[in-house]
Amino acid sequence: MTAFVGSGLNVALPIIGKEFTSSALTLSWISTIYLLSTAALLVPAGKLSDTYGRTIFFKSGVLIFTLSSLVGGFAASERMLLISRGLQGIGAAAIFTTSMAILVIVYPPQQRGKAIGINTAAVYTGLSSGPFIGGIITASLGWEYIFFITAFIGVFILAFTALYLSSEWKEERTGKFDLTGSLILLMIIVFIMVGVSLLPKAFGFGLIILGFISAIAFYYYEQRISNPLLNIVLFKENRTFTLSSSAALINYSATFAIAFLMSFYLQSIKMLSPKEAGIILITQPLVQAIFSPLAGKLSDMFEPRIVSSSGMAIITIGLIVFCFLSLELSFFIIVGNLAMLGLGFALFSSPNANAIMSSVEKKFYGIASSTLALVRLIGQMMSMGIVIVIFTIFIGGRQITIENQNEFLQSTHVAFILFSVLCLFGVFLSLSRGKIHK
Repeated sequence: MTAFVGSGLNVALPIIGKEFTSSALTLSWISTIYLLSTAALLVPAGKLSDTYGRTIFFKSGVLIFTLSSLVGGFAASERMLLISRGLQGIGAAAIFTTSMAILVIVYPPQQRGKAIGINTAAVYTGLSSGPFIGGIITASLGWEYIFFITAFIGVFILAFTALYLSSEWKEERTGKFDLTGSLILLMIIVFIMVGVSLLPKAFGFGLIILGFISAIAFYYYEQRISNPLLNIVLFKENRTFTLSSSAALINYSATFAIAFLMSFYLQSIKMLSPKEAGIILITQPLVQAIFSPLAGKLSDMFEPRIVSSSGMAIITIGLIVFCFLSLELSFFIIVGNLAMLGLGFALFSSPNANAIMSSVEKKFYGIASSTLALVRLIGQMMSMGIVIVIFTIFIGGRQITIENQNEFLQSTHVAFILFSVLCLFGVFLSLSRGKIHK
């Protein structure tokens, strides 16, 4: 559900832009506001779910996501659409932070990678169906029905969990909830993300500096209190946890904007319809969905750092290929490269998640799960932030049209060059983490 609406909406963004006469920057915020609200609430939700129950938080997240999807379907303006995406982010925070923790609890360590791999496959089945089904829905019914179908899926999940997910898992309450830390974390994320969106203006740089100052304050504050929101010791003393989280941050920073950029490339440069673009974009998540269970099982047999590092190396090659996007680039190369990226994502994602969740004690499962989701979403925000800055420099506030397709191609070249360098650095970082299997 959470994956379908995001990937399906990416294909519909050009149509939404025409209906609301939205600029490229506004359209990018339809994706970014969801990431912003999710990232801001992930760690607090993880901490609260550890204390009060992971099942109740999971069900609450599904309910919020379902209702906000209905709001999105009835949106008659950019503002209402942005509000609905922000509310979806709140629901997603509760879902992301609990689902992985529940899986890790109920599966033994020797089957954990396989279980995480199947979960990852489920997510990327949603991602792979999103562009294809989203393209068909947008062309035949309208983009609003992407939200309506998501809401229908949510109703089904609510009924299913009411019947079959009755167990509850929570840890002992050790102290008062860290509200101050939660507010500081919210400030960090808002300052940095909004600051990035305003670059290269001086006010944008100022907000980013405030964000980093807030991050330093958060680091020292969390070490001083008895029941911190985020246990800094996990990062200071657990090498595998720290480097695996850092690898995830870099991976998503370098890859999340691929679907956003390729959707505009296929429709604005290659002049494909939303349906045709969706059929091509389905390649990457479909391959990932197919190979994720195998990758997860491999991480049960071999060191996750080896499997995930090889995946990131494959992703780097795919990003380098897209540095040469042009009007003449063949669809054979585009589809083949998307398939290679999908294989790289499969080899990286579930083994890396297995490394993170297997490196901590049971009492930290909620925080570890929320940290994994947080670094993923911060990486996704950074990826979109990089695109926003590049769009601002090359395109400005204009819509993407045939008249400025050269500027758009220049912006994609710069973006993929930066992403390639970032991902290459991530390969070496991923290889340097510690061992999981003993």
